[in-house]
Order: sequence, then structure tokens, then C-alpha cells
Amino acid sequence: MNILAQRISPDKLQKAAEMLKVAAHPQRLAILDLLGRGERYNNTEIQDLLGIEQAIVSQHLVLMRDKGLVDYIKEGKNSYYFLRHPDFMNIIQCLEHCCEKI
Repeated sequence: MNILAQRISPDKLQKAAEMLKVAAHPQRLAILDLLGRGERYNNTEIQDLLGIEQAIVSQHLVLMRDKGLVDYIKEGKNSYYFLRHPDFMNIIQCLEHCCEKI
């Protein structure tokens, strides 16, 4: 058994890997960064702020919701999305810092 598996259960490692795979897309990273501001945004607002087509935003949000990165609350006709785990922004900030060094 490797050292990482001794500290973190295999189930958690699998979940973490799945979350990272889902986040590993430029548009999804942009959505996560936007939601990381602590605001809740609906699909149209995300589309307008990031310049991504509505259907693409919807696909990204569904995928990220299924993997536990984002969640939403329903208000009338709209669903407002937010980060399910705000600590995920630490990973985004780390990536931003690392990319400056490359």
C-alpha cells in the first residue's frame, strides 16, 4: 500500500480523481472560478459573463453537479448554481500560481 492510500481511503482518492478530471477543462475552470466568488449565478448569467453558449454551459453544469463540484437552488423558473465545496478554490488558486511559473 502506498503512503497516500494509507492517509486517504481508496474511495476518497477515486472521488478526488473524478472531481479533478471533471474540472480539467478550460470552460469548466472558468465556471468554477466565477462561482468561487461566492455568488450564485443562473445559466444565463454564467453564459453572459463567460461568453459560452447556453447549451455548453448547461452540459458543463450538469457534469460538475453530477461529480459533486457544484450544486444549485431553485428559485422560480431559475436554478442558481454555487460551489458545493468552496475549498475547491484552493486547487484553482494553486493551479493559477503554478501556471505563472511555467
